Amino acid sequence: MRRQFLTSTTALVLLWGAGQAYAGMDEAKTFLDTEIKDLSTLDRGAQEAEMQWFIDAAKPFAGMDIKVVSETIDTHSYESKVLAPAFTAITGIKITHDLIGEGDVVEKLQTQMQSGENIYDAYVNDSDLIGTHWRYQQARSLTDWMANEGKDVTNPNLDLADFIGTKFTTAPDGKLYQLPDQQFANLYWFRYDWFNDEKNKADFKAKYGYDLGVPVNWSAYEDIAEFFTGREIDGKKVYGHMDYGKKDPSLGWRFTDAWLSMAGNGDKGLPNGLPVDEWGIKVNEKSQPVGSCVARGGDTNGPAAVYSIQKYLDWLKAYAPPEAQGMTFGESGPVPSQGMVAQQMFTYTAFTASFVKEGLPVVNADGTPKWRFAPSPHGVYWKDGMKLGYQDVGSWTLLKSTPDDRAKAAWLYAQFVVSKTVDVKKSHVGLTLIRESTIQDKSFTERAPKLGGLIEFYRSPARVQWSPTGTNVPDYPKLAQLWWQAIGDASSGAKTAQEAMDSLCSEQEKVMERLEKAGIQGDIGPKMAEEHDLAYWNADAVKKGNLAPQLKIENEKEKPITINYDELVKSWQK
Repeated sequence: MRRQFLTSTTALVLLWGAGQAYAGMDEAKTFLDTEIKDLSTLDRGAQEAEMQWFIDAAKPFAGMDIKVVSETIDTHSYESKVLAPAFTAITGIKITHDLIGEGDVVEKLQTQMQSGENIYDAYVNDSDLIGTHWRYQQARSLTDWMANEGKDVTNPNLDLADFIGTKFTTAPDGKLYQLPDQQFANLYWFRYDWFNDEKNKADFKAKYGYDLGVPVNWSAYEDIAEFFTGREIDGKKVYGHMDYGKKDPSLGWRFTDAWLSMAGNGDKGLPNGLPVDEWGIKVNEKSQPVGSCVARGGDTNGPAAVYSIQKYLDWLKAYAPPEAQGMTFGESGPVPSQGMVAQQMFTYTAFTASFVKEGLPVVNADGTPKWRFAPSPHGVYWKDGMKLGYQDVGSWTLLKSTPDDRAKAAWLYAQFVVSKTVDVKKSHVGLTLIRESTIQDKSFTERAPKLGGLIEFYRSPARVQWSPTGTNVPDYPKLAQLWWQAIGDASSGAKTAQEAMDSLCSEQEKVMERLEKAGIQGDIGPKMAEEHDLAYWNADAVKKGNLAPQLKIENEKEKPITINYDELVKSWQK
């Protein structure tokens, strides 16, 4: 890692200790000299011009105490510890950037939405809530805000077209409700060194009749998992798969984060399937949710969804370390970096930094990784034109209950931490890329060989198939919490995969029925459809040129397909 990627927080605090009394260009120059240096897509003159804009725009709000909140990941820690004090020193607006658990962020947001009491002046919350924000109309439309009340505090150099995630934060009304601050994908992870070992390659070909490589479909993933499980490498028994199974809230996002879509649940469409999304929730032509169960034309308990849960259960039992069954997300995360796992279907790229630390069993002596990221394989129900994975997009959100002056000051800070002056440096710290200009920056070309394919993926055409939860979900906080309880019953063996998904879709529909009855979301809230059987809804979908819900495929073990990783990367670069 280049030295300037690291921060001397103590030095910066001493330099900026004077605080608001001396806010201005001297403080901005100190920040640029000590922290940004040459890690920006803007030259020094343009950086200073952008800082001058912030200084001038902030003058009416100098001395205000502003509170914002986000979840605790490296990117936000950097914002809280380094960028917030810098912004305070430069503008005179005192920023307190709290870091709390992701669930706690949603809870605070919900409380403010329900009570109207201003708890925080801005939130970084997942774009998964876009359907919630649009339907409840408690969040400011940033499109309207930037054109009207917030016009005088909107950076003319913001360059919305440079953000790669704004389509995820735009509602069906065409308006932007959230501004991306950080994003990361869920990708396939594998031991590049093991996959290129001549004996492993020869043994795999002899057993399965095709080449060991990046699996394109779940059938090949399963064969590779079987092949490596129990195999001895460097004197140690290894496993072909890693996952987690404890009945815990973290089990919920293991599935809401697009596991069903990878199997082929829902309809074609990017960033999300329409009219049926990857949660199996169907909407009508007015974007009103009409059902989740197959009986109402949804797909949460359809054959593709049940297949996805069954494969998860089978692989966890047969190919993962035995302790994985009792692990949570946090406990399972570091396991692949310990050197005993051949591949993992589902790895959040937010953890890239922790997978490339010197001295790890999965890192070479020269600092290059022994592993790579690649696109996720897809299940037997998946069709070209569907999304293929999940992308988390933590995004700045301004609630209407926040007074205008406080929202303006918070909006200035939000734009500062995503500005072109700051973004390249911030992205090197957290590796959560949000701007096309940053992704293409020469500093990332230089660093790419040590990041295991992360930069190649973000520069590839495949990137568009990874997206967050979409606008079909009418109330993310209420619905998301149902998932871990239902799937936890399948994981523990209390229910079959079919029973668990029947229960889940039924519980989702109860929430939607309550929303419909209350009328709280007006004419864009749920409007439940009448019930019919799978054959009826499948025929209806096919007639309209859609897919979901699909009928059961009798042989769910399709012909396995793999691809050579290096050839795949070359095809992207063409």
